[in-house]
Amino acid sequence: MSRTTRAVLAAASAVAVAALVVGCSSGGGTPASTAAGEPTTGGTLTYLEPQAWGTLYPPSAGFYPNGGLVNNITDRLLYQNPETLELEPWIATDYTVNDDATEYTFDLRTDVTYSDGTPLTAENVVKNIDLYGKGDTDRALPVSEAINNYDHGEVVDADTVVFRFTAPSPGFAQAVSTINSGLLSDATLDRTSEQFGPGNATEIIGSGPFVVSAEEIGTKTSVKAREDYDWAPASLEHQGRAYLDGIDYVVAAEDSVRVGTVVAGQADIARQIEAPDEAQFTASGLSLVAASTNGVNNGLSFRFREPRLSDIRVRQAIIAGIDRQQIVDTLFTENYPLATGALAKTALGYVDTSSYYAYDPDKASELLDEAGWTLGSDGVREKDGQKLALTFNEALPQPRSKEVVTLIQEQLGKIGIDVELYAGDQAAQTAASADQSVVQVYHSMVGRADFDVLKSQYFSKNRNTLLNFSKADGSVGDQELDTLLQAIASEPTTDERTAASAAAQQYLAENAYILPIFEEPQVFGLTAKVQGFATESVGRPSFYSAWLAN
Repeated sequence: MSRTTRAVLAAASAVAVAALVVGCSSGGGTPASTAAGEPTTGGTLTYLEPQAWGTLYPPSAGFYPNGGLVNNITDRLLYQNPETLELEPWIATDYTVNDDATEYTFDLRTDVTYSDGTPLTAENVVKNIDLYGKGDTDRALPVSEAINNYDHGEVVDADTVVFRFTAPSPGFAQAVSTINSGLLSDATLDRTSEQFGPGNATEIIGSGPFVVSAEEIGTKTSVKAREDYDWAPASLEHQGRAYLDGIDYVVAAEDSVRVGTVVAGQADIARQIEAPDEAQFTASGLSLVAASTNGVNNGLSFRFREPRLSDIRVRQAIIAGIDRQQIVDTLFTENYPLATGALAKTALGYVDTSSYYAYDPDKASELLDEAGWTLGSDGVREKDGQKLALTFNEALPQPRSKEVVTLIQEQLGKIGIDVELYAGDQAAQTAASADQSVVQVYHSMVGRADFDVLKSQYFSKNRNTLLNFSKADGSVGDQELDTLLQAIASEPTTDERTAASAAAQQYLAENAYILPIFEEPQVFGLTAKVQGFATESVGRPSFYSAWLAN
């Protein structure tokens, strides 16, 4: 595609986005120096997303466009303070846990209602968590990856519920603070997977400060404030109705369009401001928010059951052949620190395993020689008539994934490894990435402020990014890895979970299963008239306390 063609397409996209935001934004930007003051009520905020949401079923809402909506239309039993990561009361006023973390008892508020007017009751809370903890295969609704070892819930009385587990589930309290456990009305919980998808947004009923008021499939979703909302977490300075009248979530796929629309004051906030565009937000009247995701770093998972990657020396060679520092220095800013382990430094259980990820192309070549991969006449290594050619996915939700893989392609090409980037939209990427014969190296990350995030990413029955579990024959390639990951979610005490997490991180590093690249933030660009904007513990937008300065 020529530069002229890209410019024409970007301009066309800008016109389309401008049409969507007409009447949405409340006017031009206010200089930061004059925007401060007492919060004001009113106005509709325009928020630009790079991708359209795909589902509002909470356990499947981890994708940031999904979570950006679910976070603002649902409440949770507990609130995770994004600054301290401590758990605080919310819909549950208090909770207790037994000694082995197999039984949790919650005391509930009795004054909460859903946006359709139905009450949030003890029975309804149990119905929510039973669905999320067990899933429903008949309706294609999966189990929440945040909830482990779930058995069932019970109503004790009108304001008390208890949840029981088949084995210790120490991460459950944090699990019910996440958007994956967003509370929904009884009628909403009866829906099928398809009925949580696009075209159904106005029928997804939560108890949060906003309710979906309109949807234009794939382009725009609008929410409005609930006038009667009055059960925010007690630690928040703001209580009662949200300040904003509403929010328009507008899809703007082109980076230049998202940036240009906010810089011009035609929209208020944009998510996923790419590193090359950050400088534009240093201008007066603009700012950046780079929120930590507190989980598994942006990086690569090597599908070790695939024949070309089954030899640890090949995986070690790939790691030694990738210059991560060059990637960060070339493509990113200081908001993207070089990864020093599987987890971000701010993540619970973080261990420094950076010694396993040193750049050493000479060592990489030696390892490939030892593994029997010799250079062919075309510069690509061969063994037994097979080329050492590997396909990477393009992680569309991740910043600059295409550019990251392109730079890796250049780096690994120097040691005789051919890298291909799999092309396609999100649906195509998802399908291809589930098949190791198509994608051998998987680029991804996951945010969750709990020890269990490591299990969520790599466990065979969760995201299974290593494809340790084979759907073809139901086998697990490395049972030791699964055992270590399961321990993180099953040890009852913090000290034991810390040790289990450290053991799993060490095992991943020693076996060259992964290559962490950088700590991925969520980067938002804002006009100065946006005040009180915040994110939850893994960087999803929280608009409850946000307001628009005049």
